[in-house]
Amino acid sequence: MRGPHNIWRLIRTGATFQRTGAMGVVLDAMNAPPMIRMAARIVGFPFAWLGKKGDTSLPPLTRAITALGPAYIKFGQILSTRPDVVGAELSDQLQYLQDKLPPFPSAVARQMIEKELGIKIDDVFSEFSEPVAAASIAQVHRARIAATGEEVAVKVLRPHIERAFRTDIDAFHFSAAVIEFLLPSTRRLRPADVVEHFEGVVMGELDLRLESASASEFAENTAHDAGFVVPKVNWGLSARTVMTLGWGEGIPANDLPAIRASGLDMDALGERVLQLFLSHALRDGLFHGDMHQGNLKFAANGDIIAIDFGIMGRIDEYTRRVYAEILYGFINRDYRRVAEVHFEAGYVPADRNVEEFARALRAVGEPIFGMDATQISMGRLLSYLFEVTEKFGMETRTELILLQRTMVVVEGVARSLNPNINIWQVAKPVVESYIANSIGPKALLSDLAHTVRVLARFGPRLPELAEAALIRQSTPPPETDKARPVRAMGYVTLGGGLALVAVWVSSLL
Repeated sequence: MRGPHNIWRLIRTGATFQRTGAMGVVLDAMNAPPMIRMAARIVGFPFAWLGKKGDTSLPPLTRAITALGPAYIKFGQILSTRPDVVGAELSDQLQYLQDKLPPFPSAVARQMIEKELGIKIDDVFSEFSEPVAAASIAQVHRARIAATGEEVAVKVLRPHIERAFRTDIDAFHFSAAVIEFLLPSTRRLRPADVVEHFEGVVMGELDLRLESASASEFAENTAHDAGFVVPKVNWGLSARTVMTLGWGEGIPANDLPAIRASGLDMDALGERVLQLFLSHALRDGLFHGDMHQGNLKFAANGDIIAIDFGIMGRIDEYTRRVYAEILYGFINRDYRRVAEVHFEAGYVPADRNVEEFARALRAVGEPIFGMDATQISMGRLLSYLFEVTEKFGMETRTELILLQRTMVVVEGVARSLNPNINIWQVAKPVVESYIANSIGPKALLSDLAHTVRVLARFGPRLPELAEAALIRQSTPPPETDKARPVRAMGYVTLGGGLALVAVWVSSLL
C-alpha cells in the first residue's frame, strides 16, 4: 500500500498545516526567507479546505499534529524536548503531546482489559480510575489490586492503533521514495531506511508483552543505580494489549513549576538524568529509548522514576567502546584521535583525509567549549555539521537512529531542568569510568577470558571444524563474478554518521 495513492495523504498533511495555521508557525520557527513564505502561501491556500480541522482549542502546531495521527504525534514529542530548536513557546505547547492527548472512553478500556486478561475488573481491582494519562499509543489508569492492596498503573493500547500507524507509515515510505527519486543527493541520508527503522521501532511498541519484558530487564540492570526506580511488572495482569506496573508516585518531569515548588535540586536532577542515560548506554548497552519528560517522574526524595518502556535501545560492546572513545576524545579536545576512530571504524571513506576531518571536528568543538547552552546557536551548529557529513561522504547509520534520537531527547530534558548545564563536564566522569573498565589491559584480559569460554564450549568440535576448514582451503574456488564485496556494517557506533556526533555535540554545553 505504498503507491501513488499516498499522494493524497501528503496533500492532506500540507493542507492540514495550512488550515490550522501551523504552516506559518513552522516557517517562523525555521526563519524561512520571504520568498519561501510567499510560495508556501500561494501553494497552500487553494488546498487548505482539504485539511483536517483538528481541535480548535489547541495552538496551531499542536492542533495540526494531533489531527494528523499517532506517527506525527511521535515526531512532535521529540520536538517538545528541544526549546533550543523550536523555541520555548512551541516547546511548551508541544508538551501536550507527551501525556495529555484526549483519552478514549473508560468503558472501552475496561472491555478491552476484561477480554484480554479474561477477568472482571471489579473482581480484581478494588479501585479503577478514569484515564490519568493519554499518549499517542496508549492510556494509563490508576488502580488498586483487591487481593493485595497494591497500587498499580494499568496501560491499555488505543483501539485500532496499529491500523492508524500503518496508514501514516505507508505515507512516510512513499514520501521517502519520492525524495530519493527527485533529490538523488539525499540518498546518502537513506530516508527509506530511516522510515523502515522508524516502522520497526513503532510496531514493536504495539505488543505490550515485549514492553513488559523490556521493563523487567531494565529493572534488573538498574537495580543498583541509586536514586533510579523502574516499577515492577505484574506479569499476571499483563498481556498483548494490557500492561500492569507498580505505581510510581512523583511529579511529572514536564511540570516544572511543581518541581520548583517541591524544593528539589533541579540542577542536580538534570545532571543525573544525563549521567544515568550515559551509564545505561555504555555500561549495559540497554537504554530507555523514549526518555522524554512525559516518561519521567521525580519522587519526593529526589528519586527518578522511569515509565513507558515501549521503545528500548541496544548497542553492542564494540559500539559502546568506540562511542566512548569518541566522546572521550571530544571531552579532551583530542580531535585527531576522534578523527582516527572514525577512519578506523570505517565511518569515513578511506580516500578522505584524516587531517582535514580532524580540522572539521575542531571547528565544531572549539567554539562551544567554555560556553553555556544559552550562547550556542543550534541552527548554525547543526547546519555546519550537516555540511561536514556531506563533505566527507558519511552516510546515515540507521542502526544508531534510536541512540541519536534519545540523546537529543535526554539532552532536552536535562536542559529544561538546568538551562545552563555543561554537558561535557557532566558526561566526563561517566565516560572516564567506562574507559577505565572497558578499554585497556583490564578489558583485554576480560575479552581473552570470554574468548576462552566460547572456545571451551566448542572444544569437542574443534578438530572437525579445523579439518573442514583445511579441506575448503585446499579445494579450488568456483569461478564467480569478481564482484566487490560488501563491507559488513554490524559494528557501527556513535561516530558512524557524524550525524550522531552532530546531534550529540550540538547538545553539549
